[in-house]
Amino acid sequence: MSPDVRFFTPSAPIALDDLVALTGGEVVRRFEVVIARVATLAEADAEAVAFMADRKFAVALAASRAGVVLVPPSAVDLAPAAAVVIVSREPQAAWARVAAHLHPEVVLTPASADAVCEDETVVLEPGVVVGQGARIGRGTRVGANTVIGPGVQIGRDCRIATGVSISFALIGDRVKLYAGARIGEAGFGAAGTAGGPVDVPQLGRVILQDGVTVGANSCIDRGAYGDTVVGENTKIDNLVQIGHNCIIGRNCLLAAHTGISGSVTVGDNVMFGGKAGVGDHLTIGDGARVAGGAGLLADIPPGETWSGYPAKPIRQFLRESVWLARQVNRKKD
Repeated sequence: MSPDVRFFTPSAPIALDDLVALTGGEVVRRFEVVIARVATLAEADAEAVAFMADRKFAVALAASRAGVVLVPPSAVDLAPAAAVVIVSREPQAAWARVAAHLHPEVVLTPASADAVCEDETVVLEPGVVVGQGARIGRGTRVGANTVIGPGVQIGRDCRIATGVSISFALIGDRVKLYAGARIGEAGFGAAGTAGGPVDVPQLGRVILQDGVTVGANSCIDRGAYGDTVVGENTKIDNLVQIGHNCIIGRNCLLAAHTGISGSVTVGDNVMFGGKAGVGDHLTIGDGARVAGGAGLLADIPPGETWSGYPAKPIRQFLRESVWLARQVNRKKD
């Protein structure tokens, strides 16, 4: 799968020598290849370049169908036999340079209302800017000074407030976005280099399904390569952060100041109390609850309620809290 052409402009494929120049690496296994895209190890094909920066992805590297792999010197023997191997001491940063070259973002060029609105029932308040290729469905109202990026698709009967920005996103029907919401900004991705960290291009999208509500000044980042998805009828309070590649289920409730790190999977009917924090790459089961102020560092099974920092099942947390209070009181006595 290549990045969505509504949001990223495909560049001409590049030959191996040009690819090596971009990466600054060294070829240790050469075949004739032409590279048209970047991809993850799991999704790469013969026209894609992928990278491995950590040995915990050794199995994924060995199974990859990438045409070219960027690896550190210690991982050359782990690379698949059919792939060109380029050695780099900074493989993720090298991959980022290739990604920026092959998949530049579509530049915002304002389009006319007639070109983007489904019919005359769409209302664009003063100062709205809509990029080329965007589409806005029947009965949707867009508040003043909102910016809708190129290629964005917005469904019917949506309510978008003032000062919202939407980019790299597909929005369903009956979605509400309150003032200052930021949908589709780049996720937090950086690669280390000898000269300091560099940004890694974020090539995915945000998908908001039907009936989603996003509160004022909340941020939902687009995926690093795949999508960030918020399921039907999920309600998000003000000042909530959802990181890249998160999958949020249906009918979830996220109270203010909740922060969800990247690549978290949340089931249906999950509730987050205010200021809940969730570490990356975790899974939260259907019907689970994360108490206000909790700091989650482990998966939650379906239906359980966790609290505290680090968060744990609430009964365990309460027992430990009672025991600790008793110890303190004993010392006072």
